[in-house]
Amino acid sequence: MNKHEWLAEQFEANRTHLQAVAYRMLGSLSEADDAVQESWLHLSRSDTSGVKNLGGWLTTVVARVCLNMLHARGSRREESLEASVSEPITRREGGIDPEQEVLLADSVGLALLVVLDTLSPAERLAFVLHDIFDVPFNEIAPIVERSETAARQLASRARRRVRGTATVKDADLASQRAVVDAFLAASREGNFDALLAVLDPDVVFRVDRAAIFAGASGEIRGALAVARQFSGRAQGVRPALVNGAVGVVGVRHGRLFLVLRLMIRHGKIVEIDPVADPARLRQLRLSVLDD
Repeated sequence: MNKHEWLAEQFEANRTHLQAVAYRMLGSLSEADDAVQESWLHLSRSDTSGVKNLGGWLTTVVARVCLNMLHARGSRREESLEASVSEPITRREGGIDPEQEVLLADSVGLALLVVLDTLSPAERLAFVLHDIFDVPFNEIAPIVERSETAARQLASRARRRVRGTATVKDADLASQRAVVDAFLAASREGNFDALLAVLDPDVVFRVDRAAIFAGASGEIRGALAVARQFSGRAQGVRPALVNGAVGVVGVRHGRLFLVLRLMIRHGKIVEIDPVADPARLRQLRLSVLDD
C-alpha cells in the first residue's frame, strides 16, 4: 500500500467523525459534505510525516474549513429572506436528500442547531469542539487565533447561550411547554378542534410581510381565523426558549428562518408574533428547551 492509499484509508476511517463535527458546525448536510471533501484535499496535499494523531489533525482541519465557511456565510446574511427560505425542498439528482437532512437535524437536536446559529463563528467552534467532541482548549485556541484563556471564554459564553437562563418559574415553563406541545401537535395533524382548544377565543396573530404566511398580513383575530392559518402546518419546527419563555423555532436548510413568540395566559395562547426578519432574529435570546 502506497502513502496515498494509506491516507485515503485513514481518511475514510475518520469520515463519520468529520461529518459529525462539520454538521454541528454548519447545520447543513450539503455544506458539511463540502467541508469534509475540502479537508481531504488539504490532507492529500500536505506532508503528514510528522503528524502523530491524524484523527486530531483532521478534526482541526475540518474545523478551520467550517470556520471559514461560517465567516463567508455571515457576509451573505443580508441576502433576500424570500429568496433564501421560499426555495422549494426537492430531491436533487446526486444531491442531498432533504428528508435525510431533517432526520439528521432531529437526531442532533433542532433546537440546539437553532441556538448554535445565533452564535458567532468562533463561539460556535469553541463550543462544538470542546463541549460536544471533547477537544482541549489548547488545540482550539490556534484555530480561532486566540489564547487558551480566550478560547475558554468563547465556549463559556456559548454555553450560557445554549443553556439559557429561565426568567420565569419552572412551573410556568412546564405549563407553557404543555400548551405549545399541544398547539404544535394539533397543527401538524390538522386537528382543527384541538387547535381551537389551545387558542384563546380572542387570540391575535400578528403577521409581518417577512413571515411568509400566504395571504396573511396585518393582524388576524379570533380562534377560528387563526386556527385556519396553522391547520396542517408546523412541520420542521420545535419548541425552544425565546427570551426566557416557551416559543417555537424553525430551521430550513440549516438556517434559522422563523420564530413564533407566544403569549400564553390561563393555558391558552392569546398572542402569536412571528419573527422572520434576519435582523430581528439576531436580537432574540434563544436557548435549548430540555425534553
